[in-house]
Amino acid sequence: MAHKRRYGKFLALSIVGLLIGCFQHSAEAEEVFITAMFKPDPSKPQQNTFENTTTPSGYCATYPDRCRDEEMFSLRVPLTFDSNRAITPGYSDPREGPTFLMPVAWRSLTVFHETTGEPQTLQVRISGFGTRVKSPNVLELVDQDVTLPQAHDLLWGTGWLYAPFPCLGSGLSGYTQDSYLFFWKTTTTRGYCSKYARYNVPWLRYEYLDFAYQLRTPDPLKMASGRYNGSIQYTVGPDADIDMGHVMVPSSSTLGLNFSLDVQHTLKVDIPPGGNKVELVPEGGWQNWLQNGRKPVRLFRDQTFNISASSRFKMELSCFLTGTTDCMIFDVTSGRTAPVKMFISLPNGLTDLVGEPVKRKRFYPGSHMAQQFQPTFYVDRAPGVLHFEIDSTYVNSMLQAGRAATYSGTVTVIWDSEV
Repeated sequence: MAHKRRYGKFLALSIVGLLIGCFQHSAEAEEVFITAMFKPDPSKPQQNTFENTTTPSGYCATYPDRCRDEEMFSLRVPLTFDSNRAITPGYSDPREGPTFLMPVAWRSLTVFHETTGEPQTLQVRISGFGTRVKSPNVLELVDQDVTLPQAHDLLWGTGWLYAPFPCLGSGLSGYTQDSYLFFWKTTTTRGYCSKYARYNVPWLRYEYLDFAYQLRTPDPLKMASGRYNGSIQYTVGPDADIDMGHVMVPSSSTLGLNFSLDVQHTLKVDIPPGGNKVELVPEGGWQNWLQNGRKPVRLFRDQTFNISASSRFKMELSCFLTGTTDCMIFDVTSGRTAPVKMFISLPNGLTDLVGEPVKRKRFYPGSHMAQQFQPTFYVDRAPGVLHFEIDSTYVNSMLQAGRAATYSGTVTVIWDSEV
């Protein structure tokens, strides 16, 4: 009985230890955070793309100009790989030695607006990778009277500076007797990039993982202001997204990329001084009516404004007094009314939702008649026009000989970025 009790205690402790081990392994999953921002720049109105605001590490921190030219970014993660057995020469399967298979194809993920849940699609690909390879002293491994770079070449065929197909070299390398630093670029052709050992290598270690990535971000002009979040997970290990062969064992089974896109739109409308008081007059003024008795054909006013816009917006018309289809002005003394037709013209770069230019587009009152517009590029302080008009039918009834009248009314135009 005493033996059974000891066995029971041992079994219970073993289970607890196994659970703790599993928990620790899942906690070791590697994650990085990638941020980008769109904020319109008045000096570059045609540049409507996100700016990657992630602090680089690894290759692009050392060679920022090279990465900028190729529109790629890099991060270093403490993801290590250790050999599970010695690497012996003569193997034909590249996965029995140091080999690298990376997720080089474009992959899509969805980022969601943190308030509205609006989805947008982001694409990412791994465009390069590198590490520091640690091994026993290469001069001792090859055991020949050669220089240090020759020893690395004898051990691996060529030094790690030279990338095997389908990878491409970057020009980055550095070596000692027991290490070799490298960084290789990838093409969109997925395949193993492999080195073959010519001598016995008792153990091998990759000290970290540098990876470069490229992004295809959504069109910020079609996104609402706010933050969009999303993530993608790459599996790590044999037959995984990031595959280093059968021999090299990763310290984590996943690499997570967490994205946060910050959209800071501009919608600003400037009305010139006095523009909030609109006087409708005949073409050429009132002289023909006052001096010659010739009634004007119409009364109108074109009121300009300056608009800056980098996102969709809507315009809504509200009236103090609304007629059948238009805002009304009225004469307090007689009680007579007259409808004021309204039209909108927007500057180049702003269109309706089907992409048509906005030139004297009819504008009706009521929130249900609000109209949406969108930019094709960032518009900065460009002139637009509000057209107010009373046509001849109502002008005749308003202007009656010997009867003075003053017509007035309030019309409110709303520009709203919340669409």
